[in-house]
Amino acid sequence: MILASNSLRRKELMSNLGLTFIVKTLNDIDESYPDNLKGSDVALYIASKKAETLRRIIKKNDLVVTADTIVCRSGQIFGKPKDQTDAVRMLNDLSGKSHWVYTGVCLASRDYKHSFAVGTEVFFATLTDEEIFWYIEHYQPFDKAGAYGIQEWIGFIGVERISGSYSNVMGLPVQQLYTELKNFTPFCV
Repeated sequence: MILASNSLRRKELMSNLGLTFIVKTLNDIDESYPDNLKGSDVALYIASKKAETLRRIIKKNDLVVTADTIVCRSGQIFGKPKDQTDAVRMLNDLSGKSHWVYTGVCLASRDYKHSFAVGTEVFFATLTDEEIFWYIEHYQPFDKAGAYGIQEWIGFIGVERISGSYSNVMGLPVQQLYTELKNFTPFCV
């Protein structure tokens, strides 16, 4: 099994499932998507695009796992922030409101491909400017969709509640991944 991801969180979550896998980092992946896609379809599209970059070069018995996580509020997609200004804007937009976190996952072998998405609703408390700036300065959330990690300080002080999978908000819905792997033809855990 190959986890094709640069994310330390995804590696940790897969390890916690007790799975044996190797990590292949993905460099310079184009994470653009068609404008007509919304919500979970964006995450599915990008996860599938990541899988296709490796599918051509994997061995016959390899299984590639790719994922992409996005944050969505009122139809607006929040990917990874470009810089500090973008991170501040995102956290201000999420402050005091609910939003959805969607993770698309793709399981691919040479001959078979299966994708699924999981959505979790996250409810944020109202954040002060000081809290936002402190978080960004100390945690540098530039590799996280929506400019935050629920497992970090801002998740402790800012997330009032969630409806759905906690690990999904971290970037990999492990319960659903486990279920899908059990049913994935020709592999099983």
